[in-house]
Amino acid sequence: MTRADAPAPARDRAATERAIVEAAAGLLADKGFAALNVQAIAEAAGVDRKLVYRYFGGVEGVVERLGAEVRWSLGEAENVAPAGSYGEAATDLVLAYGRALASDPLLQGLTAWETVEDAPVLRALDASRSAAMQAWAAERLAALPRPSGVDVPAVNAILIAAIQMLALRRARERPFAGVALDNAGWARIEAAVAAIAGRVYAD
Repeated sequence: MTRADAPAPARDRAATERAIVEAAAGLLADKGFAALNVQAIAEAAGVDRKLVYRYFGGVEGVVERLGAEVRWSLGEAENVAPAGSYGEAATDLVLAYGRALASDPLLQGLTAWETVEDAPVLRALDASRSAAMQAWAAERLAALPRPSGVDVPAVNAILIAAIQMLALRRARERPFAGVALDNAGWARIEAAVAAIAGRVYAD
């Protein structure tokens, strides 16, 4: 066994793994998933590319570690008191998700990647986020009367998908359908979501 192939001391390995994970997070946040490859991660971390394979088995292993460390959060909404109606609660959920996504470049990168590619590690990240949202919804929606005559899961899916796409566009400062996604434009989007949910879920 050569010196280069010898196992690294535990402290050195832990520091190297941390550098690799942080480098990947930075690349994903700054340049998107297309820039995430072993060579780029190694260069950003200042390590030999062999170590990315040795410690993580490649890019997927690094992404899996990233996903394990990300806390899928709804930010400020986690401390909001339960709403008085199903429509208000649904609005809170959708808007909180949009704000959390728009404010976190790493979550944006992972979410954009999940949207266009399919891989076991990405499905696991999606399941983690979905579980967090379902837990939030279960706490705040379960005690509220469910609207009758409405396909609730389908409506919520449309609202969540819309706010997700718009949050990703906002992060890149790109307008959509003639609406600028600056602060004023985002206020219009939030008002529209509230109006749609209020109308569909009217008592």
